[in-house]
Amino acid sequence: MRFSQKIGKTSVRKSIQIESIDTRLENRLWNTILNDFFDRISNSSSYGKESDRAQICLIIWKEFFGERADEIPSYSNDRVYVPGVIDFIKNWFFNQTEWYEKYDLIEFLAKIDSKVLFIGFIKDCNDALKREMAGYRIVDECIAQITSEEEIVEIEQALGNSSKWTPVNTHLKTSIEYFSNRENPDYRNSIKEAISAVESLCVIVTGDKKATLGQALSEIEKRFQIHGALKSAFSALYGYTSDSGGIRHSLLEDDIAVSFEDAKFMLVSCSAFINYLKVKIEK
Repeated sequence: MRFSQKIGKTSVRKSIQIESIDTRLENRLWNTILNDFFDRISNSSSYGKESDRAQICLIIWKEFFGERADEIPSYSNDRVYVPGVIDFIKNWFFNQTEWYEKYDLIEFLAKIDSKVLFIGFIKDCNDALKREMAGYRIVDECIAQITSEEEIVEIEQALGNSSKWTPVNTHLKTSIEYFSNRENPDYRNSIKEAISAVESLCVIVTGDKKATLGQALSEIEKRFQIHGALKSAFSALYGYTSDSGGIRHSLLEDDIAVSFEDAKFMLVSCSAFINYLKVKIEK
């Protein structure tokens, strides 16, 4: 996480990209299109027949861009000039399109990969999206949003500016830092810090420096009339992070794997619970 994100000057939504594509993601997607799509298609042609790459370029030219077949970049013998088509796509991708249209192209190429080529483009593209913290993935050949605006808002609201919440904010920001590290995301420690943020809030609410989430929930339930089902839900989550196979337990042979989805769920859930308790306290 960059310094600007740690001190709250850069929004969390810049880490989890929704309705935008920054330069790093744009470049990584283009590299994936170039290296993991076009470069994997055979460029060998035989007498009287276009190469597979040229045929795919013609499909993209006609079906995605809606251009006239006789106006595709070509050699003097009317063979498709593949580098010219790729340059056309590159110029469109970087200079003439909105962020969502780039995803339109990704989706179109994913369908070609799934139905015709089987070259692993979808997997590589999803890896690129994950690495650059995009809020979207290719699911069943289609671009699907996997992080909602509401989830981002919950996290941002939980990062209150009041000095009263400094311990909570410190843990939350550290959780986000682990979660959004593009080079080496640490989902396990992200979850630890998210839970620690809730525990810090429990200390503030109860005045007990030794209070953990499990111990504090009963007291908070009495003081702020939290529904029993909500208390049970967070007790269960706390157990997930604390039991012998849980996140906080030292690495053992039977330890569970922690995914992007696990860490996102815990970060959003803990942020939502912190927001919920803040509202109760300030009433």
